Amino acid sequence: MRGITTAESEKKDKQFANRKERHRNCQLLGHFLDETLLMHRRQAGNPWLMDKDGKAFFDPEKYPELMRK
Repeated sequence: MRGITTAESEKKDKQFANRKERHRNCQLLGHFLDETLLMHRRQAGNPWLMDKDGKAFFDPEKYPELMRK
């Protein structure tokens, strides 16, 4: 059994989200000393928008046997 994703990896997405988080937190710590303002990992990058979230296009006319009804 395999997933339906078409992406090889989401490494680039994770790198971008981590860079965004670190950059924003460094800026905030330079101006404020309040840790409650820091960005959390889920705010920097949405995992549902990354490449390996399981999205794929499906043509029901091409594969009618895979339709339930």
